[in-house]
Amino acid sequence: MGIIGWILLGLLAGIIAKALMPGRDPGGCIVTILIGIAGALLGGWLGKVIFGVDSIDGFFELSTWIAAIVGSVILLLLYRLVVGRRHS
Repeated sequence: MGIIGWILLGLLAGIIAKALMPGRDPGGCIVTILIGIAGALLGGWLGKVIFGVDSIDGFFELSTWIAAIVGSVILLLLYRLVVGRRHS
């Protein structure tokens, strides 16, 4: 997958993660993309470590999207915890 594919996947996975976890986030579009891209990488790594599968196959593979969304939700939760403590 090329860099444009990773950015598009990251943007969409970040948006889906924010939709699954409603609430106020102190980040905009750029933070959403970064969380989504990092979440895709984290989800792919976790899939490989835990299940022993290559979960980042291609843009249109279901396993790629599941890994990206799960990783994005995990990172969004961590981001909210860290930034929420800083602003309190």
